[in-house]
Amino acid sequence: MVDLTVDEWTQKEYLHNKQLLEAQGVKVVLVDTILNSIEGTQTVTYSPPLLKQEPEGSVFVFYCDTGKSSRERLAEFRAKFPGHVCISLKGGRGYWRKYLQQ
Repeated sequence: MVDLTVDEWTQKEYLHNKQLLEAQGVKVVLVDTILNSIEGTQTVTYSPPLLKQEPEGSVFVFYCDTGKSSRERLAEFRAKFPGHVCISLKGGRGYWRKYLQQ
């Protein structure tokens, strides 16, 4: 069971939970808020109109350089996307490790 009430996921939690949720038909999107994608994984640039088109119940995992700004903005993201789950990537882009890739 994946806890969708938390504010942050580590990279390891993100990769594990994404696999579990997508097996259940839940879309999980890694959202780039800094216009700097993460090499080796699929990201979507932050665009509220496009994100609102994602299926209701989708999980948005927002990231910045350090994870601090995306976590501080969770209330804003949750207000903008009430039909979706919003989580911050702990440590952001700076703590992403290529060797943990799926």
